[in-house]
Amino acid sequence: MRTGVRGRRPRHNPLRRRSDVVERWTAVLVAVLLVVGAPLLGAATARWSHDGAQEVAAEQRAERHRVRATVEGRTPDTLPSVQAGGQHSYRATVRWTGPDGTERTTSARVPAGTGNGDAVHVWLDSRGRSVPAPTDDSAVLQHSVTVGACTAIGTVLAVLLAHGAVRKVAMRRRLAEWDREWALIEPQWTHRQA
Repeated sequence: MRTGVRGRRPRHNPLRRRSDVVERWTAVLVAVLLVVGAPLLGAATARWSHDGAQEVAAEQRAERHRVRATVEGRTPDTLPSVQAGGQHSYRATVRWTGPDGTERTTSARVPAGTGNGDAVHVWLDSRGRSVPAPTDDSAVLQHSVTVGACTAIGTVLAVLLAHGAVRKVAMRRRLAEWDREWALIEPQWTHRQA
C-alpha cells in the first residue's frame, strides 16, 4: 500500500481537468501577489512618492521665507478657517519691513485671537505674497505612507478581481465540459436515445 503526503494530489488523476489545473495555479499566483507583490509595490510607490514630496518641500523651503509682521487694522468678524495642525486662523492685513527697509503690507492668515498690533510670523514668496508654510517632514511622511497604502490596497483589489474573473471563466468551462460529457454518457445510463 502506498502512502502519500496528506493534501498532495496525484499528478496523473483522470478526474482532474485542465480548468482545475488553471484554477490551482491561479490561486498560487494570487497568494504570491498578495503576500509579496502588493507590499513590494506599495513600498516602492511610497519610496517614489517620498522622494518626490521631499523635492517639492525643498523647493518650497528655497522659495519661501518667514518674516515677522504686525497685524494692522481691525480684525475681521468672519468665522475662522482651520489650517494644517488644527489651528484656527483668519485673513488679516499685516505689515512688515522688507530687506531693503521699505514698509510692505499684504493679506495673510493669522492665528485666531490675534489682535491689532500683535506680532505674527507669516510666510512669503519671492514676490511678497502670503503663502502657506513649506511642507514639513511629518507631512511628507504622511503623504508617502498614504500613497503606499493606497497602492497596496489597490493592487490587492485588482488581484482579487482578476482572480474572481479567472475562477468564473474556469467554472464556465468546467460546466460546459460536464454538459458535453453528460450528453455522451446520459443515454447509456437512462437507455434513452439522444
